[in-house]
Amino acid sequence: PLQVLAYNRHTYATVSQRLVITVIPAPGGDPPYQGEFLVGNRNVEELLPTAAQEMFLQASAGVWERDDLQVINVTSALDRGGRVPLPIEGRKEGVYVKVGSHSPFSPCLVAAASPQSRFRCSLGQQPLASCYDTFAPHFSIRWCNLTLLQVWPSPTTPGPVWGSGVLEEEGGFQPPTEVPPQDLLPGFLVTLLVPLAVAVLLCLLLGHLMCCRREGV
Repeated sequence: PLQVLAYNRHTYATVSQRLVITVIPAPGGDPPYQGEFLVGNRNVEELLPTAAQEMFLQASAGVWERDDLQVINVTSALDRGGRVPLPIEGRKEGVYVKVGSHSPFSPCLVAAASPQSRFRCSLGQQPLASCYDTFAPHFSIRWCNLTLLQVWPSPTTPGPVWGSGVLEEEGGFQPPTEVPPQDLLPGFLVTLLVPLAVAVLLCLLLGHLMCCRREGV
C-alpha cells in the first residue's frame, strides 16, 4: 500500500489517498533490450496515463521497427538532476521513458547512440539518424540523451533449504563439546608482575636521583 499526500499551493488544503499497488512479474521476464528516451516537451504526469503510453509505444515502434515494446519505467527529469523549468508557457520539466523489447535494436537506434553521434552531440550538432522521427510532433525526443542497454538475467544461486525445525523421532540433541579449561595463571602473573616490576625500577631510579645525586652527597 502507498499513501499519497497532496496539497494546494494557493489554499494549502491537503488531501490524502491510499493506493494499493500489485506488482506482477512479466510473463517472459524483463526484456533484455532496453532504450531510454528523454521527452523534452512533457511532464511526468502527462505520460502516466495508459493512453499516453500507448501513443508513445506506437511512436517507438516506428524507430525500433518492432511491435513487442513495453514501457518499463517513467521518471521525471527533475529526479535525474534536471532544472525546474521557468514559469513560461510551453516549458516542461522533461520525462525519461524506458522502453523494452525482446528484439534487438534497429540500425537507426544503434546509429543514434554510436560514438560518432556522441561526438556530434558534444559539438552541439544533431546525432546521426537513418530513419524518420516518428515521435514528432507529439513527443520531442532529445536524441543526444538516448541510452541503449542490454540487460541479461543473472544466474540465480539456490538458496538454503530450511527444515521443519522439529527433531526426528529418537533423535537427541547433541550439544557442542565443552572447551577444555585453560590455565590463566601465567597470563595473569605476566599482566600483573611486569607493570609492577617496571614501577619498582622507576621508583628506585627516582629515589637514587633525588637522594643520592644531591649536591654535597
